[in-house]
Amino acid sequence: MKTIHTKQNKKSKKGPKKYLLTGSIVAIFVAITPYIFYLYESFPETKTWETFIFTYDSPYYENVQLFAYYFLSKLTPLLLLILWFFTCRDWWYHVILIPISMYAFQIFSILNDDKKYIDELEIYWLIPIMMIIIPIVYFIRIKLFDKHVYGIDIAKIDAELAEYERKEKELLEEYNN
Repeated sequence: MKTIHTKQNKKSKKGPKKYLLTGSIVAIFVAITPYIFYLYESFPETKTWETFIFTYDSPYYENVQLFAYYFLSKLTPLLLLILWFFTCRDWWYHVILIPISMYAFQIFSILNDDKKYIDELEIYWLIPIMMIIIPIVYFIRIKLFDKHVYGIDIAKIDAELAEYERKEKELLEEYNN
C-alpha cells in the first residue's frame, strides 16, 4: 500500500514534540491574555509609581492605574494580532498589518506624554500603510481567484502570447524575404 506524504505528514514526522511545544506556548499565551489585560488593577491609584528600578509620574492621566488601563487595553489586542499575523496561513494575512499598525500608533500616542488626547489622529498615519497593503492583498486575491475559480493560469497565458509573438515574427521575416 502506497503512503501519501503531505506537507503536514512531513512536518509531524520531523518533530512532533517541537510543534506540540510551540502550540502549547501559543495556547497558554492566548489563555493568559485576559490576565495581561487585567494587570492594570495591580498598578497604584496615585500619580507617581516608585519602584527600585524607576519612578513613573503620570502627568496627563488621573493616576498610574488609568495609564496602565489605557496601555494594556491597546497592548493586549496588539499582541494577539501579532500572534495571528505570524500564525495565519490564509492568503489575506497581510491585511492584519492594518489593525496592528493602528494599535501600534495608539500605543505610541499613549506613551507620548506631550499629547493630551488619544485615539484621534492615528487614521492619518494609517492611510499610507493601507495604500500599500490593500492593493497588494487585492492583487494576490485576483491572482488566486483567476487561478482557482476561473482556472486561468497567467504563466500559461504569457507562454502562449510569447509563442504567438514568435510565430508572428517568423511570418514577418518570411514575408519580408
